Amino acid sequence: MEQLLYASVTIAIGVAAALGYFYGSNLLLDLVFPANIPDSARASRNLRRAGMVRPWLFLGPALVSLTVYLVYPVFSSVVYSLHDRAGENFVGLANYRWMLNDAEFRQSIFNNILWLLVVPAASTLFGLIIAALTDRIWWGNIAKSLIFMPMAISFVGASVIWKFVYDYRDVGAEQIGILNAIVVALGGDPQIWITLPFWNNFFLMVILVWIQTGFAMVLLSAALRGIPEETIEAAVIDGANPWQIFIRIKVPQIWGTIAVVWTTITILVLKVFDIVLAMTNGQWQTQVLANLMFDWMFRGGGDFGRGASIAVVIMVMVVPIMIWNIRNARREIEGR
Repeated sequence: MEQLLYASVTIAIGVAAALGYFYGSNLLLDLVFPANIPDSARASRNLRRAGMVRPWLFLGPALVSLTVYLVYPVFSSVVYSLHDRAGENFVGLANYRWMLNDAEFRQSIFNNILWLLVVPAASTLFGLIIAALTDRIWWGNIAKSLIFMPMAISFVGASVIWKFVYDYRDVGAEQIGILNAIVVALGGDPQIWITLPFWNNFFLMVILVWIQTGFAMVLLSAALRGIPEETIEAAVIDGANPWQIFIRIKVPQIWGTIAVVWTTITILVLKVFDIVLAMTNGQWQTQVLANLMFDWMFRGGGDFGRGASIAVVIMVMVVPIMIWNIRNARREIEGR
């Protein structure tokens, strides 16, 4: 109850502060540039000036937040990556040379590439298939709600759920993990799935695919419904079967949306952290870049230099995809 009370008070204060800021700033702006004055020329000039300033009053808090929590940390990370573990002595590119020679960093890069190859493709493919199938059945909206539901669960919460799916008990004991229960029912031996090198990466990827399929489904379903009926009717008249209509008519028309979904999930995969931390903590060759950064920054004796250098690598990998994604989404909105 105490935590609930604190949360409620925090929300109330935040909402009240936002309302007070916008009301007070607009009131102050109207006092600085009054429009209800006898001089019509001056009133018109004040209206124009107030109109130029007013949008920045709304953008101001967001810009300040972005500067404090995004822009400043980016520059700070670059600076720290050129310093020693305490962030005091300049060491140049020593941290980046260490990364190139570190086996765990190379393992993290390999695992991140695996995630990049599997998760965006699988999530987008499953989302597209489900979007196409659910639009053809009467209970499609119910199915979409169930499939989208994992999006409401945090990554840590989803990891806890899947830990039960992969749970292991000794041979002869009753298996509470669904996967091992199926294996034992089929006559096999239970396995400690998340400790199997290489394959355990795929078991972790399943969790993110499970979560992101709902995201892909929603966007692709909206795109499919936006396809002009005339093109589908023309294909039917020409004798195209449902498979040909889907592959050759529908998919090409929503390719821009597919690309946006794919790259959005790709950016998320590059920053994946919670699932690995909750499931394996990077053990058994499942380490990824974000988790490695966390280990060096907060666990490996507090080496800010190495942790920041890994953060810079993640940023360098994410930024080009993010820029391309924004440009592609803008073209999609503008209909080009």
